[in-house]
Amino acid sequence: MTQYTLPFRAIVRGCGGALPDRVVTNADMAKFVDTSDEWITERTGIRQRHIAAEGQYTSDLGTEAAKAALADAGMKAEDIDLIIVATATPDMTFPATASIIQRKLGAGAGAAFDLQAVCTGFVYAMATAEKFLASGQHKRALVIGAETFSRILDWEDRTTCVLFGDGAGAFVLEAVPTEDAGGKGILASHLRCDGSLTDLLFVDGGPSMTGTVGHLRMQGNKVFREAVGRISDAMVEAAEAASITMDEVDWFVPHQANQRIIGGVVKKLGLDESKVVSTIARHGNTSAASIPLAWSVAKADGRIKDGDLVIIEGMGGGLTWGAAVIQL
Repeated sequence: MTQYTLPFRAIVRGCGGALPDRVVTNADMAKFVDTSDEWITERTGIRQRHIAAEGQYTSDLGTEAAKAALADAGMKAEDIDLIIVATATPDMTFPATASIIQRKLGAGAGAAFDLQAVCTGFVYAMATAEKFLASGQHKRALVIGAETFSRILDWEDRTTCVLFGDGAGAFVLEAVPTEDAGGKGILASHLRCDGSLTDLLFVDGGPSMTGTVGHLRMQGNKVFREAVGRISDAMVEAAEAASITMDEVDWFVPHQANQRIIGGVVKKLGLDESKVVSTIARHGNTSAASIPLAWSVAKADGRIKDGDLVIIEGMGGGLTWGAAVIQL
């Protein structure tokens, strides 16, 4: 828990999202797996998800989201000197998907790397970018969450395949001298991992262990039981580090994993439900992409605007979890 007093603030300048064209509804899912629209909606809040086309990769979605974020920020790719991509579904084992996106954008030779914290990945990536920018080492960053989770799903496992979708979201951050920031920027973050719980959510393959990609496996009930308390604690810690109260928060943009988890956090912290941004019904769980995707929707429809105080949170395999407070 740290109050940041470094010479620069990392300010959000733009955001953007990208989704594959193909939409798969719950009714579509019921055609090839033993499930129903009622079963999925009641337990998760999900009604549909987007699925990447054959030959459409994580880097393609990430590049599209990055272009949208750059346009929103009024910047060009060559203005960027740092790219961080949060993803658990990279194009290849290496090079990093960030390197591929850098090439596709024509962003030049700034730093670029991937970060893997599964569904908490975007929160981790924002906190990491903030450190680079606040130190003055870099000036402008693209922080991207991009996933093609459809490639690691077991499409015969109804407990997992109905939950996830593909997509990407991106932020443009800029380093601004603290005295000129007007209180804006990433005010605080709180990141955690409990490696003793790796068996609750994992992929049963990998280059070193099996030489295969593997499939996603999850003990859903146990993940649910861990989620509400850990997420709530991280949000409280981040808020305390930022010296703000939950009542001051204008918008809560959670990781879109399960509507019941989001509702549990809202109830535990006594949050105003009208301040919650939820896109899970349309997108499903897009892992590291879910927070920036939801944010971009809320900005496009006029909810999130300049001057707002926003808190984001996530929890994913590892188990990892975290939260961050951002003043626009």
